[in-house]
Order: sequence, then C-alpha cells, then structure tokens
Amino acid sequence: MNALNTKYVEIIINISNSKVDRPFTYIVDGELSSSIEIGMRVVVPFGMGNKAIKGVVVNISNSFDGNYKLKKVIDIIDDKPLISRELIQLSMWMRDKYLASSIDCFKQIFPPGDFKKINTFINLNENFPSLDFTEEEKQIIKYLKTKNTVLLEEFKNDFKEYPINKILKSMKDKNVISTFIDVKSNIEKKYEKQVKLIDTRMTLEETRKKIGSRAKKQLEIAEFLYKREETSFKKLSSRLKTSLNTVRALEGKGIIEIYEKEVNRNPIKTEIEAYEKHILSSDQNNVYKEIFNSFEKEKNNKFLIRGITGSGKTEIYLQLVEEMIKKGKGSIVLVPEISLTPQTIDRFVGRFGDLVAVIHSRLSLGERFDEWRRIKNNQAKIVVGARSAVFAPFENLGLIVIDEEHESTYKSSQNPKYDTIELASKRVDIEGATLVLGSATPSLESYHKALNGHMKLLELEERANKSTLPKLKIIDMREELNDGNKSIFSRELYQAMDHTLKQKKQIILFLNRRGFSTFVSCRNCGYVVKCNSCDISMTYHRNINKLRCHYCGLTEGPPSICPECSSKYIKYFGVGTEQVEEYTKAIFPNARVARMDFDTTSKKGSYDKILGAMKRQKIDILIGTQMISKGLDFKDVTLVGVIAADTSLNLPDFRAPEKTFQLITQVAGRAGRGEDSGKVIVQTYDPDHYSIVLSKEHDYKSFYENEIQLRESFLYPPFYNMINILIYGENLVEVNHLSHQIFELVWKNVDGIDEVDKKKLIIGPNPAPLEKIKNNYRWHIILKAKKEDIDSFKTVLKRVIMYNKYNLNIKDVKISIDINPNSIL
Repeated sequence: MNALNTKYVEIIINISNSKVDRPFTYIVDGELSSSIEIGMRVVVPFGMGNKAIKGVVVNISNSFDGNYKLKKVIDIIDDKPLISRELIQLSMWMRDKYLASSIDCFKQIFPPGDFKKINTFINLNENFPSLDFTEEEKQIIKYLKTKNTVLLEEFKNDFKEYPINKILKSMKDKNVISTFIDVKSNIEKKYEKQVKLIDTRMTLEETRKKIGSRAKKQLEIAEFLYKREETSFKKLSSRLKTSLNTVRALEGKGIIEIYEKEVNRNPIKTEIEAYEKHILSSDQNNVYKEIFNSFEKEKNNKFLIRGITGSGKTEIYLQLVEEMIKKGKGSIVLVPEISLTPQTIDRFVGRFGDLVAVIHSRLSLGERFDEWRRIKNNQAKIVVGARSAVFAPFENLGLIVIDEEHESTYKSSQNPKYDTIELASKRVDIEGATLVLGSATPSLESYHKALNGHMKLLELEERANKSTLPKLKIIDMREELNDGNKSIFSRELYQAMDHTLKQKKQIILFLNRRGFSTFVSCRNCGYVVKCNSCDISMTYHRNINKLRCHYCGLTEGPPSICPECSSKYIKYFGVGTEQVEEYTKAIFPNARVARMDFDTTSKKGSYDKILGAMKRQKIDILIGTQMISKGLDFKDVTLVGVIAADTSLNLPDFRAPEKTFQLITQVAGRAGRGEDSGKVIVQTYDPDHYSIVLSKEHDYKSFYENEIQLRESFLYPPFYNMINILIYGENLVEVNHLSHQIFELVWKNVDGIDEVDKKKLIIGPNPAPLEKIKNNYRWHIILKAKKEDIDSFKTVLKRVIMYNKYNLNIKDVKISIDINPNSIL
C-alpha cells in the first residue's frame, strides 16, 4: 500500500504495560497527512475493541513493508509538535540504556502534569492584518471574535465540515491566530493587576498638566510608566510606595488603565539583588577560554573542571552561559539537590533576570508547567534546577553544566533509573551542544574518563580570592573518651567554637544523620528497637518523644523496659542533629542556633528561609546533614566541625570510602571563603583510614590513585558495569524461589563467559542489606559486566524479566533492575 498522500506513523501508546511497550504503526491519509509531524499527540484506535486512546508520533515514513492490515489515525491533537525529535531520540536511547519502559521514559520529556489533560487553545490575535480572506477564514474570524479563546478540540467539533488543520496552518502563517498549550486541571489561572498608559502619544508634559502639580505621587507614577508603558501594580506599589487609591485616582483622570492579566506562576518569591560580573583570574580565564573555543566544534565538547572549593567555578559557568545567550542558544545548569538551588538561583537571576527558569520537584504543578512553557516558547534562555531539568525543552540547546557532578542525587532511584551525567552526555551528542562537569571531588568514574581522553580535564588549584584552603585537624574520639570526655564535642572543637563566637564569626556543624539519636538500645542484653515492617533500627526523636522508621514512616513510643530481658537500662544512644542542636544551645546559650535537615526543611520555602537568615548573619551556628556539606558560600563562616566523619564508612557500599572523602572535603570547603582564614575540626573513631587522612591534605589525586586500584582489583566501576536485580514481595518463600529461578536463567543464558568467571560476575541470590522494607522481603542478584559484555547481559535480562519469555510466576512479586546503582542497600 503506497497511495498518494498516505503516510505511515510509528506511535508510542500511553499505556504502562510491557506487552505493548513498543511503537505501533498506523496509517495517516487525507487532510491529516499534510499536518502530522513527529512529536505531535494523536488519537488512535487500539486493541480488539478499537478503544480511542492517545499516543505520540515518534517516526513518519512514506512506505510500509509489512503484510498485515493497519488501522488509521483518528485525529491529531496538537497543531505543532509537543516534544522535539531530539528529545524523542534521547528517550528511545534511555529506554535501551536503562532497560526501562517506553512510556516511563517519555513521561520525563512530556510537559508537567497529566499527558492526557494537556490541551491546545486558539486565540484571535489583536490587530491582525487586513487581508483577502477566504469565506471559511471569515467564518472562523467571526466565530473567534465571540469566543476570544477556544479549545482546539471544541473548535474542530464546531467546524467538522472544514479541512481544519490546513486552514489553521494558513491562518497562523498570516498572523491572524495564535495557539498555546495549557493543562486542563483544577489549577486556577493566576491573574495580576496591571497598570498601563491609555494614550502613549501624549507627551509627558501634557500628562503633567492634566494631573496637576500638587498630585506629587500621581506625577511620580506617570513618569515611571512613561519609561515602561505598562507594569504590574505589585511592582509599581513596591518601587514607588504607593497605594491602589492613588493609582485609581490617576485612572479617574483618564491617564492610565487598571486591568487584570493572566500571569505565569513565578517560583521565585523574593526580590533578588543584581549579581555583578566578576573579572576572571588568570586560572579561571584559561579554563573559560578552553571551553569557549570549543563552542563551534562538533567534537571534543565535553569538559571536567576539577576545581578546589572556592576556586570560582560558578563565575565560569555564568560567563559561558552569557556567551550562549549571545549565540541565541539555551543553557541548562544542574545542581545536585534543592538545597543548592536558592543560592544558584540568586546568582543566575541576579545576572540574567527573567531569562532564567527554575525546575525542581518542590514547585507546584502549575509552577512547573508555566516554567516548562516559558522554555518551550523561547521566553527563557537558562534553566537552573535539579536532576529533571536535564529534559528542559530547548529547541536550540547550546550548553549543559552539571555542578557538584559527584553527587549521588544525579542518579535516579525511580524508573527510569537514569544517570543524569550519562544522559546529558548523550543529549549534547544529539544536539551538538557542550557539556561541562564541575566538582572539587569528581566521581572516580568521571575523573577516570577524563584521564583516558573521553573528556578534557581542566583544573583549578587556587581559590578565586587567593585565600588558602582551611586547616584541617583530625581528632581521635577514642582518646577523648579515654580522657574522660563523654560529650558530643571534643575539647578542641569546643574551644574553637567559643573563640569563633567571640570573634563574631559563623560556625557550621555537620552530621551525616537526622533525628535526635540513631537508635534505642539495651545496655544489659544488646537489644536494639527495630521496625517490624523494615527490619532496621528506628530513630528516636526527642521533641515528640517518639521512635520513627525513616524507611516506611512507622512511629511509636519508646519502651521503658527492654522487651527481651526486662531491664530498665534501655535508652537512646548515638547522636543526631536534634541532640547536637540541644547540646549546642545548652553550652552556648547566647548563640543563635539553627538546624537544617530533612525534618526542618520539609515545608515549601524553608530552605530559602534558613539560608537567607545565614546569609544575613542572623544565625551564629548552623547544624545540618548532607545538604549543608556542599555548594553553600558564606563569607563569615570560619569554623566547620564534622561531628562523626566516619559514619558513612560503615555502610555496606563499595563507594563508602569515596563518599567519606567527598563529604569531608566538601564540608571543609565551607570554611574560610571570605577574607578570614578557616579552620576545620574532624572528629572520628577511625583516624587512620586513608579517606580521612587524605581529606586532611585536600589530596584528591592521591585518594584517586589509592581507590582506583581497589576498584580494579575487586571488579567495580569504572572497570566493570554493575547491575542490581532486586526481587521483592510480601511472601518470603515466593521471593526466594523467584530469585533463584532468575539467577539460574541468567547463569544459563549469558554467553561467552566461562564458568570460573561467571562465579565472579553473577553473584547471588542473597538477601538485600535492608532485607525487609514496608512488609516487603528483598533479595537481590548482582551482575558485573565489562563494557563489551553489557549488551549481552541486557539482552538476557530483557528475555528473562522484561518480556518473561520463560513464563515465571511474577504475579505477586516485583522486580527492579538498576544499571550501575549508587547503592545496593
């Protein structure tokens, strides 16, 4: 079949089911064939009952080689592509790379909200040109004058007899109509009072005469508007300290008009000061030029900046983004988590104003959609955000920056379990853009790639303000205990805190835990209170006098006697952020103490509030978890105390030494960033571990050399890929049985590896380190594969798990596949 005007389209159907997880081919003919494009949504008949369902076009062809009958596309939903060809290509790559479903991957690139509720609307343009319109166009103009804005679906229904897609395209080309998309939901449109001059032809002098010389504030408003013609009442009121009554008086004189205008929901709630451009140091300039000179090249466009803390990486990013704006290209700037976003936003919005859009998970649906639409409509040139911002819908992408690239939050823990750095690398390949990674402590994988020529390595060894790195002192807490000091703080940390407060400087105390205490334990028999659903120790929160499981959320009161031996010697042990806060307030009662962890920042805007208070020097001592260990830049912080540096060393994770080195180095970098020198005191029960010893010297290169040898010896990344297969369910027998079945099938079907190597590369099945979470028993199988073998492993996993070719009983058991996971807990 190859009739004139007939096209064949491949469509991803909006159904989450592995049995239909592939493109389906449909026919498009007649009037629809001239309008359809890749990236548009369509309505198609699907299944035995030909139920009308929505999908997205991923490919178009003029021929079809199959020998079976095809169904026809019913209708096109959009008047222009909703998603670009490049992002479709990226989604298809992501599906194959991470063994994810097509629809899960496409959800990442769709506009925020329900895919099925995104609608196209038509507007009649103001002052459209007077042309020789057809009778059909005249009827449509008359119709739109009565409707103002109309849903495309409703419009098509009212003009069924017209070749509507062809007419709409013609009218858009003539600038008679325009279209826009919005989410059909319960979210109310946001309106704001606007003020504008009625007659812009009237001179300022004529306006002054009409107002009268005695109405000083009205004259001030008129002069303000003459420079802008229109503005929001909110901005006018803030700038001129005026009231609505004064503005209404001016409206009464026929000078201005007050009206309501729909506005985007702005996720930036505070006024941000201008952030002036800095002159780059010689070292910064060398790095900047190296990247700038690559902008016109199609190859060698990936860079890793290893710059010590405070070396001025952000200013380099800002100036690279400025060059992209000059070229008319978009830039994506990623930060590892929301806690970094407020400071990053301050700098980018302070430099580039309304050209910046923000994307992260704490925005409301309406805010996320409005920001997505601003990017799509080319109103924003820069996107600042967390992991998901890598999918920002730029039509002309020029640059992706990933700051603090070593952070684990760049790896998604939900389907699709993508690695943001790998994804960004692929996106710049597809779109001919530039990728810049930055960190004081790059991941071993990234540094290894740079040393082996897959990225250009650029290094900054000095702080931008020429200040020295803070001195780092390691305190052996075993000796403190032997000397009779049982408090949270070593004597040296206490003395340093006392001195810093007397100097009117600020302190950061870092603890890689949350809660008042880590666990409740019996000193008589060793019993530890655990969650019945998750089989992990519960955390004691003193402010509510409750135990809480931080995996499933179960909360209960602490026992007064031991359930095992009936001893009364059962109480909380360990130390958490709440306890550090309480103890700090007790020994420094005049200090202003704040805590920044998950519990204190769960409300919207809480990050900004705490960081703003720290910036304004309203906080003397800031106590926090990982979220304060990186990226924050406060000039008056001269002391950093690390309460328990080796906490992360005890995790069952091959990356534990790397994470410990990174945490200490990063949190130490918060000290001495201003004119005054900084000091860092690290408390530990394992002072001789190489990750702690080398962090003292800020010696990344020696740490890398130590760690990379261990990685190679034990067949870990970057030398081998790891795949974690997690099998979980409420019935332990079923989980155990299925785990062994999968293991045996993978072992049997992987080709090209001898039996001896298989024992090293196919490990399990074993109970997961966290054996039970939310009443689900968890077993896992770990696979290790060289780069050249990874595809054969994936092929086996698709056959055994994704397509279930061996008819395994997986009804009540779930399976998760994670390629190169951050953690196997």
